[in-house]
Amino acid sequence: MNWTIIAVLIIIGLTFIVLEILVIPGQGIAGVIGLIIMAVGIWQTYAVYGLTAGHIVLGSTLILSVISLVLSLRSKTWKKMMLQTEIKGKVNEVDAAKIKEGDVGKTISRLVPTGKAIFNNEYYEVHTYGTFIDQNTEVEVVSIEHNKILVKQKK
Repeated sequence: MNWTIIAVLIIIGLTFIVLEILVIPGQGIAGVIGLIIMAVGIWQTYAVYGLTAGHIVLGSTLILSVISLVLSLRSKTWKKMMLQTEIKGKVNEVDAAKIKEGDVGKTISRLVPTGKAIFNNEYYEVHTYGTFIDQNTEVEVVSIEHNKILVKQKK
């Protein structure tokens, strides 16, 4: 086995380990394959070229592994791959001064059993007690539990 094959084995193994850490974490398969391939390359160095060459390749592999992991974690490539958008959704923040039990509003979407309704020119996510209510139907606030507004169809 020549030096080129040993170097290729170590580089392929290192590539699998970096992929495991950065791209496909949690599975472990790529990391194990990478470690096995690197170990075969180091073992072949010991077997073919002797103890001194094996120690040099082992030390070089460890240093190369640390350097490649540090560089790949610091590079801006991963920032380009990350999601940069901001979540603009919000949770109902029920203000007791704006909505209270007994208020009447109109559904904006179909309530199946959750949907949107408008009360006093404010949009809210509302829930029914399991019934379905069509769009553009008048509803009445039955209760407000924490930030959950429960409604029923106005009769």
